[in-house]
Amino acid sequence: MKPGIHPEYRPVVFRDRAADYAFLTRSTATNDKTVEWEDGSTYPVIDVEISSASHPFYTGTQRVLDTAGRVERFERRYGHGGSKQ
Repeated sequence: MKPGIHPEYRPVVFRDRAADYAFLTRSTATNDKTVEWEDGSTYPVIDVEISSASHPFYTGTQRVLDTAGRVERFERRYGHGGSKQ
């Protein structure tokens, strides 16, 4: 790697506030906010909206769509399909 052109790669805490979950990893992301981690060191913290702790695919709590309600709404809006003769 060429020296002086790449961002600093350092430990960063990513925090999912919705799931009250945080993990320490390495990243080039920067932030002025810091948090004291379990090891007693202070790291920059990046707040994220969704992580594996809160994403429906990983948690197994996917929403089941009401397909019957969607069909009825479509029929109300556009009529009962098919051509009239």
